[in-house]
Amino acid sequence: MNQDKHITIIGAGLAGALLATLLAQRGWTVDVFERRGDPRLHGYAGGRSINLALAERGLHALRQAGADAGVMQQAVMMRGRMVHPLGGEPELQRYGRDDSEVIWSINRGELNIVLIEAAEAAGATLHFDRRLDSVDFDRRTLVVKGDAHEDTHPFTALVGADGAGSTLRAQMALYTDLGERIEWLDHGYKELEIPPGPGGRFRIEANALHIWPRGHYMCIALPNDERTFTVTLFMPHAGPHPSFETVPDGDAARVFFEQEFADAVPLIPRLEDDYDGNPVGSLATLYLERWRLDGRAVLVGDAAHAMVPFHGQGMNCAFEDCVALADALEAHGGFEAAFAAFERERAPNAAAIQHMALENYIEMRDRVDDGDYRLQRALELLLQERHPGRFVPHYAMVSFMRIPYAEALARSEIQRGILQRATHGIDALDAVDWPAIDADILAHLAPLHDTPA
Repeated sequence: MNQDKHITIIGAGLAGALLATLLAQRGWTVDVFERRGDPRLHGYAGGRSINLALAERGLHALRQAGADAGVMQQAVMMRGRMVHPLGGEPELQRYGRDDSEVIWSINRGELNIVLIEAAEAAGATLHFDRRLDSVDFDRRTLVVKGDAHEDTHPFTALVGADGAGSTLRAQMALYTDLGERIEWLDHGYKELEIPPGPGGRFRIEANALHIWPRGHYMCIALPNDERTFTVTLFMPHAGPHPSFETVPDGDAARVFFEQEFADAVPLIPRLEDDYDGNPVGSLATLYLERWRLDGRAVLVGDAAHAMVPFHGQGMNCAFEDCVALADALEAHGGFEAAFAAFERERAPNAAAIQHMALENYIEMRDRVDDGDYRLQRALELLLQERHPGRFVPHYAMVSFMRIPYAEALARSEIQRGILQRATHGIDALDAVDWPAIDADILAHLAPLHDTPA
């Protein structure tokens, strides 16, 4: 075995399996240790939401691994947000200009199986039912447990792709201060389901992410290829307003839904059972000052920068991490230089999307049915046509392009100021001062160039 091209990955979830594929395809010897059983034999033992939004960043990574075709066979297109206002008719707010600018709903378990099979086909060795117990970084050995066995394995370098509760991160923290900080959101979530309708059809518009925005809380629904929708209720854990404290059980949930999400009630026949049977999930942002222990270990994905799910970019960001780390390992001589380069590139971008994900929660639950938001969104699309390549909507930069997240955030903040100035004191597009907007854009926004393929 070439020790210089041997790497051990902790976690065979989405990021771990994808990274294993990318490295094995490049001639690396890859071992992957996964605490859960093989989902192809035992079914998927999921943690967080079974639905994920796949955008261009994630798709690019899948293309790099040759796994995009298998994934897209199971994906459902989402053209935009179908907004369900209280007491009004639903309205589709497109994400992009046409069907070339969409995102895709994908089942987490199905995606994981595709990636596991891709990793094995590429030559990676996956060890299931093997939970990381401890790491001796000085001797470069790790101990895994499973099937009533305890085994010690040598390693050359470790990658932690084992999620927000990363065991490897905890082991690294025993050796060095990672500067870990976790900020919990005071809102949680609970999942429900819309089953297929008569004849096995979708009960509501299939090609959209449905949102019921209600200010301090909201429901969303994402389509599945089984013609179901995964419904997620987000609201505060506690407090006098509607919260999981004031809506404690299925009976209370039915009353609450009939008041606040009346058009969704007939779609969820097992509302009470789902509500009582599914736990309230917690949401947090994980910040680390350091992602690595010199050249011995490095963290990727949620293990390094878990984020709230409101921009649908957690998986996409993790997949970008995988491509960036694989590229760094090929470009630099030695693990320490590669891990350092990877961290330098990815840490500012992870921080940017973490910030934007928190911002997007407020937009989704509170702004998408506001008049000023709708006016600015309409103007944003017109400015995209008027100044192509210079004024690019925020959502397009994040979801349809691969420019660094940090650049998308910086440009979005400039563009928000332009939109606010342009719409101040007006309530219709025919009152817009076009020469003033054009001058504002030319003064503050340079042409934008996307990351090449």
